[in-house]
Amino acid sequence: MSDRVTAVATPATAPGRADPATRIREAAVEFEAVFLAQMLRGMSSGLGPDGLLNKEPFGSLLADEYARLIARSGGVGIAAATQRELLRLQETRP
Repeated sequence: MSDRVTAVATPATAPGRADPATRIREAAVEFEAVFLAQMLRGMSSGLGPDGLLNKEPFGSLLADEYARLIARSGGVGIAAATQRELLRLQETRP
């Protein structure tokens, strides 16, 4: 007899089966992360080749990860505004 517990994916927990509000929230956070990554790259481009995020080959990956971390930890409000608008549009659709 094994003491291992095997996780079984149910329709509620299966990947891609999250409720629409959760999927909208995830999309809004990802949108904010993309926006923040572009801002971080632009901000660090003025620092020269040895700037914070300009070190190759991993500087752009670092900017992407910083942006994801910022967006997941509350961000700058873009995700909340995007989520609010997407939910509003979803409710007003015929």
